[in-house]
Amino acid sequence: MIEAQGLTKRYGKTLAVDNLTFSVTPGKVTGFLGPNGAGKSTSMRMMLGLDNPTAGQVRIGGKRYHDLDHPLRTVGALLDARWVHPNRSAKAHLAWMAKSNKISPRRVDEVLDIVGLSSVANKRAGGFSLGMSQRLGIAAALLGDPEVLLFDEPVNGLDPEGILWIRKFMHRLASEGRTVFVSSHLLSEMALTATELVVIGKGKLISQTTTDDFVARASENSVKVRSPQLAVLRGALEGASATITDSDDGILVSGLDSDKIGEIAMEQGAVLHELSPQRGSLEQAFMQITGDSVEYHADLETEAQQALAPTAN
Repeated sequence: MIEAQGLTKRYGKTLAVDNLTFSVTPGKVTGFLGPNGAGKSTSMRMMLGLDNPTAGQVRIGGKRYHDLDHPLRTVGALLDARWVHPNRSAKAHLAWMAKSNKISPRRVDEVLDIVGLSSVANKRAGGFSLGMSQRLGIAAALLGDPEVLLFDEPVNGLDPEGILWIRKFMHRLASEGRTVFVSSHLLSEMALTATELVVIGKGKLISQTTTDDFVARASENSVKVRSPQLAVLRGALEGASATITDSDDGILVSGLDSDKIGEIAMEQGAVLHELSPQRGSLEQAFMQITGDSVEYHADLETEAQQALAPTAN
């Protein structure tokens, strides 16, 4: 379990993390989301003792990272896939890490096999692609068979097959009862991977809730309806105080759930070809809830017009 209490970090006059309190529990994948500059990477560095907090603390399994006897056996982390010495082989890199934490050398071969790098174990890490470096970083995180795992942008550089592998792997780790904390800017992937979210903006906690509740809170519930008797049905639904919006091949109904819409359709003798609740996306919810916390806003339309405008001679 990860517990952050009043976590604060200042760099001079800049307040990067502001009194941040949250917890990450075992047995689920928890996503760590926020706009660029929100303080996610700084928070994760403080969790691992790479930055000292100005105030507050983080405890992992009840202890600060610096108080862990063999930290890799408790916490595995991937923050920067490129930090490996370029002239060191994948196997030599992991062997060095294993020795530093009194981990059996046999574990090196095991984790290389888990992440699919056995065939390049003796090749220089400096020649690895970003995707291969990500896999090596994940192998390093798994080396001590830890109960707590932190990943910062773990799918960077991976192809679709690799992204699917990471998603399933995260779920497997969580199903084993581990604490899995993942930061990512790929919101569509987080929607499929994380069951819980910690969302921050400008260093402050915005929300900690389940992914479903986060999306539901930001989205207006609606139901898609397709019927050959839409005209009749529309009038009856509006009479029941529903809000109707036209869609490509039907209507979207807000203010009534699908059960009530089905009952009204039956009363009107209207045939239904589709009656499906519509769920908002994590991207939409994220943009709506974090909109005021974005450090830099870009007017893309204005920028595009300026880029296309002829320059003066």
